[in-house]
Amino acid sequence: MINEPFVIERTYQAPISKVWEAITNKAQMKQWYFDLAEFKPEVGFEFSFEGGPEDRQYLHRCRVTEVIPGKKLAYTWRYEGYDGDSLVTWELFNEAGATRLRLTHAGLETFPANPDFAKTNFVQGWTDLIGTHLKEYLGKDNQQGSIV
Repeated sequence: MINEPFVIERTYQAPISKVWEAITNKAQMKQWYFDLAEFKPEVGFEFSFEGGPEDRQYLHRCRVTEVIPGKKLAYTWRYEGYDGDSLVTWELFNEAGATRLRLTHAGLETFPANPDFAKTNFVQGWTDLIGTHLKEYLGKDNQQGSIV
């Protein structure tokens, strides 16, 4: 269905504490996610970053809505100057010493009918970020840092 949220899950051979740091520490996020000027895993904290095709950058405006340390992080995601408001939720689960991450991006259907905001772009972007960039980042110090 077009209005269903995008959900991706990956399991990393890394402890929850390491994955939590990777998704909440600004210096670590810069290495695999986006270069955020500031980020704090605190409800109400607002942050922004630019992203999109090289010739068209969009200002992303986000606000942290939920934090359960080591378990869950959620924030709104919208684009400056455009309608629509979505929610990104990161959930972490202990899987016998490994960490299963479930990312849900809901509300994509609220964005304008702009090809850059198509669900397929979010699917590709999150798959690259979670499946490749975060995997490689977590594996830097851990030879078994692969997705299973």
